[in-house]
Amino acid sequence: MQQQSTEMASCADCPFKNPDRICMALDGKHPENCPTANQGGVVDQALKEYEKPQIRDFAREASIQEGEGYGDREKGYACVRPIKPRIVEIAEFARRMNYTRLGLIFCAGLVREGKVVAEFYRSKGFEVASVLCKVGQVPKETIGILDEQKIASGRHETMCNPIAQAMMMNKAGTHFNILLGLCVGHDSMVFKYSAAPCTVLAAKDRVFGHNPLAAVYTMDSYYRYMKQPLE
Repeated sequence: MQQQSTEMASCADCPFKNPDRICMALDGKHPENCPTANQGGVVDQALKEYEKPQIRDFAREASIQEGEGYGDREKGYACVRPIKPRIVEIAEFARRMNYTRLGLIFCAGLVREGKVVAEFYRSKGFEVASVLCKVGQVPKETIGILDEQKIASGRHETMCNPIAQAMMMNKAGTHFNILLGLCVGHDSMVFKYSAAPCTVLAAKDRVFGHNPLAAVYTMDSYYRYMKQPLE
């Protein structure tokens, strides 16, 4: 196995438990390639970004929201418990940031869910602009997709259009965009082209009902086949 450079962060491979890590404890431990121990310059660069008023406010409110997601904090860390689903936390964070117009960027496979989500945020007092992934009815051939590469060959198939989704939200002047069930890669393009900050309500997973971590939880049991080399 090729040895990894100490300049490349690899926190997923840290051998220490959270309470013992240097990033979590003042007297914590760290492996050789720990970015907290080795990349202080990058941390300093990041801290300069937090000095910008808008960035600082965003980061502070996000951190406050993190804390507000737990109950019984006054009883000590051992007693804290999560009390808010993500859909609620998004609404609360948007309110903290004084956002009034939300964008819902969603997948055609989640039309029912999209309607429920839009109605939920409207009920909380937000304006909601929403754009489906198939907006524009652009054929997949436009980006070089062959007939045999379609989901259903032999007929018209509209491509997902995340750039248009992002641009339409930019035109609508949304303050905060919420992604719901976009395909891998299409979500990335929304992040790239969106003028407003984005968050994800749900990530697409066609097998596990949009719960990608289910594959992680079962990788050593029912879904061990995933460890085989990619074809």
